[in-house]
Amino acid sequence: MSGATRSYNSPLREEKARQTRETILAALYTLMSETNAPDEIGIEAIAQKAGVERRTIFRHFATKEELICAFWPWLNAKIGASPAPHSVRDVVDGPREAFPRFDAHEAAMRAELHSRTGREMRLDTVTGRRALFAGALEPVLCQLSPAKARKVEALAHLLFSAPAWEVLKDYGGLTGAQAGEAASWALELILSAVDPGHAEADVPSQTTEKKP
Repeated sequence: MSGATRSYNSPLREEKARQTRETILAALYTLMSETNAPDEIGIEAIAQKAGVERRTIFRHFATKEELICAFWPWLNAKIGASPAPHSVRDVVDGPREAFPRFDAHEAAMRAELHSRTGREMRLDTVTGRRALFAGALEPVLCQLSPAKARKVEALAHLLFSAPAWEVLKDYGGLTGAQAGEAASWALELILSAVDPGHAEADVPSQTTEKKP
């Protein structure tokens, strides 16, 4: 009987733990969206926003650093912001699809871009991101010299990125949707210029411009 009880209670405890963890991360998300100093958010503020005790947070995250490290991947998953392109089409359409989502979480996205932990998290993903982009762009890059291939890949990284979204908004005065269209269009032009076999029509825009 005792074994049956443990088997029955374990999934309930796991679900409760998952819900509590989600509540803590969601509370941090709210605080990130409300502050201009994300690195200064304290455990007490997170606990108060989540409606839990301070010790509850430390049952799920051994340190504040561990909580922050868990937060950024959680945020990217929530936004759908982690690029995992598998083809040239995925790279080109990436900004068009991702940048409007960034607008819906703008304050938290800016916190990620300008906080110490956010920068560290992005640096930790660079190696994997490069591998994904290199694989997706292989049909184009394999036709280029190593020097030119590096340039094209670097430009793809830049244009399909949160910093590009921010710059196009702040300096270009564009919305997220407009910024996404602009970045995807730029990628189309670059690929068409370096790969004669890649016509702009191969990767059509999701919007149709009206002819004058």
